[in-house]
Amino acid sequence: MQQRLTATVTTREYALIAAHYGDRTAARSGVPLMRHVDHGIAILDAIGASNAARRAFCIHPLVQADADLVVHAHTIATELDTYVVMLAIEYRHVANAALSTRVLASATDIALSPLAEVNAMLVADKVQNRADFLRHHAPTHPRAAELARYFALWLERLGISEARYAELVSVMA
Repeated sequence: MQQRLTATVTTREYALIAAHYGDRTAARSGVPLMRHVDHGIAILDAIGASNAARRAFCIHPLVQADADLVVHAHTIATELDTYVVMLAIEYRHVANAALSTRVLASATDIALSPLAEVNAMLVADKVQNRADFLRHHAPTHPRAAELARYFALWLERLGISEARYAELVSVMA
């Protein structure tokens, strides 16, 4: 039986992202970058996501942007579980197809993954990102209205009601 991944359990994937982020913080909020990963894992735990989804969530920042993918491709391809890497790459594919810079007419413009584990990762990411946006950026961000709509569309597409969103935010201790 595999050990449950939590923010306090170090897997190879968690160690890679922790080394990558180090003590760095987000430019606007000053929040440690690792907080995104820890909160995402807490949300994934709350929704009953698989260990593979938790591990893939840890490494998604290492593959999402093209420049990061170039830097980390060899390491993740040779040192990590193939299924976990595949989930992270599928996450990249789905998430990057509907970035906040893309105009979305409705939630149906967002294509989800055929893999439930990737969609769980998207729930964790969008809940956590929206919570940080509301907490740190909404009043002053130059694209606040666009981002509020973007997060609303993603949560609608993922089937996350405002009540469920509030429940999931509450696990981000």
